[in-house]
Amino acid sequence: MTRADWKRVAGYGLALAAGTLALEWLDYQRLVRSRASELWLLLGALMFLGLGIHLGVRLFRPPAAPPAFDGNPRARESLGLTPAESTVLAELAAGLSNKEIAARLGISPNTVKTHVARVLEKLGARRRTEAILRARELGLLP
Repeated sequence: MTRADWKRVAGYGLALAAGTLALEWLDYQRLVRSRASELWLLLGALMFLGLGIHLGVRLFRPPAAPPAFDGNPRARESLGLTPAESTVLAELAAGLSNKEIAARLGISPNTVKTHVARVLEKLGARRRTEAILRARELGLLP
């Protein structure tokens, strides 16, 4: 086939495609005029279906996992809290007494008293509850 033949075939193909498109358009126009109410109902139903899917996904998705607690290492470092003091602070936040903390950690009650005194001093607190509140504000406790 020569180049002229290809052009002629392409021209006939485009003419047939344009004719088919015109006939389909006319058929579509007839369909729309004769079934307008059904098409509006279908459009409304599709919109509500999309809205329902959207709301269902947003309302029933599982909650996002909270970010992992890191204990604010910068604040811990700037205050100079030792790991032992941080552990005692966490036990204080759990509401344990010095004796209970000592038994749980396997240390002397006097050591616990020393750690508690240093925690209070480093946090600038006078009472245990004030220390716990400041530690939570600084992100040292969850």
